[in-house]
Amino acid sequence: MTTIYVPRDSAALSLGADEVAAKLRQAAGDRPIQIIRNGSHGMLWLEPLVEVVTERGRIGYGPVEPEAVDDLVAAGLFDGADHELCQGVVADLPWLKDQTRLCFARVGVTDPLDPDDYVAHGGLAGLRKALEKTPEEVVAEVTDSGLRGRGGAGFPAGIKWKTVAGTPGPLKFICCNADEGDSGTFADRMLMEGDPFTLIEGMAIAAYAVGASEGYIYIRSEYPDAVRTMREAIAVARDQGWIGEKAGHRFDLHVRVGAGAYICGEETAMLESLEGKRGMVRAKPPIPAITGLFGKPTVVNNVLTLASVPAILAGGAAAYQELGVERSRGTQVFQLAGNVARGGIFETAFGMTLEKLIHTYGGGTRTGRPVRAVQVGGPLGAYLPADGLDLPMEYEAFAAAGAMLGHGGVVVFDDTVDMGAMARFAMEFCAEESCGKCTPCRVGAVRGVEVIDKIRAGQDPDDNLALLGDLCELMTEGSLCAMGGLTPMPVRSALLHFADDFGPGSPNGGGHR
Repeated sequence: MTTIYVPRDSAALSLGADEVAAKLRQAAGDRPIQIIRNGSHGMLWLEPLVEVVTERGRIGYGPVEPEAVDDLVAAGLFDGADHELCQGVVADLPWLKDQTRLCFARVGVTDPLDPDDYVAHGGLAGLRKALEKTPEEVVAEVTDSGLRGRGGAGFPAGIKWKTVAGTPGPLKFICCNADEGDSGTFADRMLMEGDPFTLIEGMAIAAYAVGASEGYIYIRSEYPDAVRTMREAIAVARDQGWIGEKAGHRFDLHVRVGAGAYICGEETAMLESLEGKRGMVRAKPPIPAITGLFGKPTVVNNVLTLASVPAILAGGAAAYQELGVERSRGTQVFQLAGNVARGGIFETAFGMTLEKLIHTYGGGTRTGRPVRAVQVGGPLGAYLPADGLDLPMEYEAFAAAGAMLGHGGVVVFDDTVDMGAMARFAMEFCAEESCGKCTPCRVGAVRGVEVIDKIRAGQDPDDNLALLGDLCELMTEGSLCAMGGLTPMPVRSALLHFADDFGPGSPNGGGHR
């Protein structure tokens, strides 16, 4: 029996992975084959990546279009034969070999919905270790590990858990924020589609640690495959007794689907939406850890935060602390996107430079032109110039540079980009996505678009630049949440590093050719 892996990840599906799987079955004829639909390894430029299990290991072929299947089979794909699309042993490829995979250790390796496959590859080790400890010891382990929230704010996860655990009440919740709306980010989706049991295990550990009995995964509606996979995985986990009535600890889990509002990535707006209300930001205090979902103590963590927990409990806080630098411990899942030759997922310990990530692993721009700017941290992250890419990928270094690491999204632009237009987009994006609750964000973003248009048209540039500076300061200091508070970051960075793109005489509207 020949075993073949064909990804079921959304990126692979969009490129014909289902058709490739069907063609492989057809081309096999009388030869017995087993096709396993795995997650993506994260080398998105090779999708769909077909893998054949051989004595040498899993041999990869990619990118495989449906029309190429017959030729590949005729050339000996089922035996791992050489071909122009053959990438060799997948585990030995530098892109994967050079990573330190904790969250993504099983993504691309296992069948996402096979519980036996999950356990055989180290799954449940963290939950079992957790249940051997007291809840207080589990919270201490997470705190000692130095794990910080991977959703963008970087708040210590253990402190949040300790607050919820110490807040009295018969009902507590674990809420996973999977409303992954930042441009250039897709790690949450890939993990939910490629290894959903890791997220379930992390949430079960969190529930045991803080005394929660109910959990919710809030997924954006643009992720139908992730929604379907998570629901199927939760049903399997209940049947296995990992959660639900059969579990040794009382905890059940549900999926809720958002309606596509970017603001619901903010934790309090997400809680409002979960309660069936319009997604609008809540004033703090009270904080969600004390007064969260339905007014109860609530842990709100991002997908990657919760997915880090099983590895921390399985290997111990000290082992996790050994990875990373300064106050950025463990690994981060960086997502390379935009104008980049090799886009995808790269999980590594904090500290690698942005330069190395983009040029050594990303291969520079897809167009072959020079890199001009890189935006890290989503649409509200700073734009970094080509001569500023020697920045280590860790929280404090980015903060010192006036930037933010955010969710780990990295978007690359070549030298044809119009940075004045990109600054305008930040204000326009905020105006479109603001929940409207506070005036600095609701009105400030609209005024910001108008002022940038005047500057680019050459209308009183000095006065309007001063006005834009005042507006940015007001939004930063006066907005209720990070939506309005961070919108000035890309604007200010574009003005600082690419001021020529704001003048009416800039070539091609600001693009440098």
